[in-house]
Amino acid sequence: MITENHSLSRRKLLKGSALVAGASAAGALAAPAIAQSPVVVKMQTSWPASDIWMDFARQYVERVEAMSGGRLKVDLLPSGAVVGAFQVLDAVNDGVLDAAHTVPVYWYGKHKAASLFGTGPVFGGSANTMLAWFYAGGGEALYRELTQDILGLKVYGFYGFPMPAQPFGWFKQPVTKVSDLEGFKYRTVGLAADLMQRLGMSVAQLPGGEIVPAMERGVIDAFEFNNPSSDMRFGAQDVAKNYMLSSYHQASESFEFLFNKDFYDDLPKDLQAILRYGVEAVSTSNTALALDQYSSDLVKLQTQHGVKVHRTSKAILDAELKAWDELIPELEKDAYMKKVLDSQRAWVERVVFYELMNAPDYALAYEHYFPGKLKL
Repeated sequence: MITENHSLSRRKLLKGSALVAGASAAGALAAPAIAQSPVVVKMQTSWPASDIWMDFARQYVERVEAMSGGRLKVDLLPSGAVVGAFQVLDAVNDGVLDAAHTVPVYWYGKHKAASLFGTGPVFGGSANTMLAWFYAGGGEALYRELTQDILGLKVYGFYGFPMPAQPFGWFKQPVTKVSDLEGFKYRTVGLAADLMQRLGMSVAQLPGGEIVPAMERGVIDAFEFNNPSSDMRFGAQDVAKNYMLSSYHQASESFEFLFNKDFYDDLPKDLQAILRYGVEAVSTSNTALALDQYSSDLVKLQTQHGVKVHRTSKAILDAELKAWDELIPELEKDAYMKKVLDSQRAWVERVVFYELMNAPDYALAYEHYFPGKLKL
């Protein structure tokens, strides 16, 4: 943890830099401008250096540095450089890190409600729907209530990149019935762990970099992480050959961009805005990169690595929804979690009615132009 004196001196430095910058602008005609050192943002991710999610974080860094005209410099570090993947929230709160690129489910151990901001029950909304809930449906205020009021954390969190729904995962043999899952040792995180236990599996919550070694040692015998690109990069195809796509366990997640509150508050307002709205900007570029890479890597998994891609059966998907039905009343015993779930249900009921009634049948169009490829 940084000392109070260190924190105060840093704040004075930031404010001093802002004042000097303002004075330089006011006196530009009277004296030559004095070059100012950029404010360095020490930011760690929860991802290995080789993961595609580090590429997503790099896109954020590029946009922040460009929009700030060099006044912000982001020192981007991979998981483990300072703290472990699951420890970045504590490090940002303590001032060991200025910022982090992570997902809220990684601090699910502090409060189960963390999982509601990305990997909670799926009432019918996609990740786009739920990211909109965060910014327009009251989610951001509820998030601040959890982090700052309930947990007393000195952090701000902004959300970006609505992720495609996560696959059910990697299995040595395909599974089609709920009974096929009985006794599986399965890797997932957050409330998805509670969900999968209700389907008869025992669950280990592991960061991405530990999954394949755990599979090789027999600690787990099935797993999910997130997407074809990340999975392929850490070698999922070397320990399992059956990839089950489609699931309700984590179908509406986004990245969490964490900032130490003192660090953020002491920045000039325009730099605060760049850090905040840079998250919105990078959502677009992250989505483009994800759709390109995830789809091409799925093809590579099939054609170059002998992976068989399956659509998760309706029987298992239905069992997941019924498991959520059992889990939700238990979660709602906590007054705060009930408030969040009520807010999400009200949002989804209104918004998704519009989305589904308005959306054409894209599968029908795809089948029309590319017949015989879909196996739904």
